[in-house]
Amino acid sequence: MDIIQLLAFGSDGWGDELARGLFVTASLALATLPFGFVLGLGLALAKRGEDRALRLSADIYTTIFRGLPELLTLFLVYYGGQNLLNTATAAAGLAPWTLSNFLSGMIALGLVFAAYSSEVFLSAFRAIPSGQWEAGRALGLSRARIQLLVIFPQLLRISLPGLSNVWLNLLKDTALVSVIGLADILRETGVAARVTREPFLFFGLACVLYLLLTIVSAVVLRRIEVWTQRGEAVR
Repeated sequence: MDIIQLLAFGSDGWGDELARGLFVTASLALATLPFGFVLGLGLALAKRGEDRALRLSADIYTTIFRGLPELLTLFLVYYGGQNLLNTATAAAGLAPWTLSNFLSGMIALGLVFAAYSSEVFLSAFRAIPSGQWEAGRALGLSRARIQLLVIFPQLLRISLPGLSNVWLNLLKDTALVSVIGLADILRETGVAARVTREPFLFFGLACVLYLLLTIVSAVVLRRIEVWTQRGEAVR
């Protein structure tokens, strides 16, 4: 069959399925980002806190989710999370709820993203001079306002290169959700390869689509990096 016909949109080609897989992959990564970002920042703050139990809990969390394979984490969330949800709804006398494969993938990848991003944030916190805190207190700012107005803007600038690498790893890890039935790029290209018996074409196209997402991400991240460093050039 002609390559153009295979990649065409409509009932005769696989263009619709590939576009849908690209959309699902991008949507999953973008949905995971804020969840993992906020959780990772919270873990970094916990590691810097004065509560020893909180620091220990954060360290145990990052040790577990940095040590487990991402695929195993996905299975634990997809199967174990559904069992926990069934137990909770049964105990509350509610109708059973189903944990979707999209939500399972988002939670699993977000847990892993948070573990790695917390280390990036922690290193960025350590790179900010303690004199920044002293200057904020000298101006009469509260601890919360120092964090918001002085520390966090610098934190974003310093941590952005490390977070960029974690984001690119997240994009690649989205391919794992194909094993739980989510119609992402890898699953759609895999189905097309089996049906048409053209594995090289469709898996090669999957490579192109992932590289496209990576290139777009690199451009966006570069623009964000330039924006965060706009004051550095003036100084």
